[in-house]
Amino acid sequence: MTSATVYDLATKDLDPPLAVVDLAAFDANAEDLRRRAAGKPIRVVSKSVRCRALLERVLAMPGFEGLMCYSLAEAIWHVEQGTTDDIVVAYPTADHEALRRLAASERARSAIAIMVDSPEHLDLVDAALGHGHPEIRVCLELDASWRPVPGVHVGTRRSPLFTAKQASTFARQVVARSGFRLVGVMAYEGQIAGLGDASGRRLNQLLVGWMQRRSAAELAHRRGEAIRAIQAVSPLEFVNGGGTGSIESTGADTVVTEIAAGSGLIGPTLFDAYTRFKPRPAALFALPVVRRPTRNIATLFSGGYIASGPTGPSRQPLPYLPTGLKLLGFEGAGEVQTPVTGRAARTLKLGDRVWLRHAKAGELAERFTHYHLVQGDRVERTVPTYRGEHQNFG
Repeated sequence: MTSATVYDLATKDLDPPLAVVDLAAFDANAEDLRRRAAGKPIRVVSKSVRCRALLERVLAMPGFEGLMCYSLAEAIWHVEQGTTDDIVVAYPTADHEALRRLAASERARSAIAIMVDSPEHLDLVDAALGHGHPEIRVCLELDASWRPVPGVHVGTRRSPLFTAKQASTFARQVVARSGFRLVGVMAYEGQIAGLGDASGRRLNQLLVGWMQRRSAAELAHRRGEAIRAIQAVSPLEFVNGGGTGSIESTGADTVVTEIAAGSGLIGPTLFDAYTRFKPRPAALFALPVVRRPTRNIATLFSGGYIASGPTGPSRQPLPYLPTGLKLLGFEGAGEVQTPVTGRAARTLKLGDRVWLRHAKAGELAERFTHYHLVQGDRVERTVPTYRGEHQNFG
């Protein structure tokens, strides 16, 4: 029995468009992440999942501890739902209402650490809460980009804190401010964790691999200096680093106490471009065939689920099952229709399903209110995504 038949059989009583999560693949991916972490705990990145039932599932597995949320409002919601009492908010917040909710809840304050990288972030909290507010746990973000020569920046544009001196100076400012407690440091090496080393031409692959090795070595040295300088100012509960694509190099850094990962649970198409690991596709969505404009083309309903990031073919969903299908270069994946071609298109009939994979892990959950959790050839249960629980954190 082919995989396509298994998914078709499991969802035969459901109308597409629909989305499934293959639990066997999800669990296998979780086990592979745990193996790659080599004993260091993994903090689950919620934006890569955006489904409370799946987050609870992985948090119940050995080796996974706490969440890394992308929004303070999201973090407070998880505390209220009882998902976990250990959350780091990975991005600074300017949400005054969420800050007031945080300050008003002793339970939330003890569970959540918000991200800061400048005195202005502290000023913003004071402006939202007023002076004399309850103690807010904060995490300092260290810029983890690679800057081989002046004027060259390789990596994501995040924190202004790059050197150990800059980090320790800001740590002193946090410690000196009433109403704040410095509890952790995060450094996300996007140029390693989020950039595949198996895409493009051979020369490009070699250049990416060389860059990532050099960047990892530089970061290990600089992060170590920064953490030692910060710890001279204040003790830390955790030092977070990495992402699905850099687990091995991040875990080898002795100052890192935990690793962030999430996309590897889902296995989106962007992670096909890595040589270090091969996650199994766990989240799929099905679209029905609604037209046959030619013998070699089948047109699917909707499907324009384009991922964030630099626009281009890598951000489009890709046909997965049946095998042998591809998008049309001129149309791509459209808002209301998505034509596919290839040998398999000749056998598709109106009403047949084509299963596709999203380019990024969590963004599929913004398109569907529910995930059907598939175990073998049956739906074990149907669970809401964030959107299905009427939660939209931007």
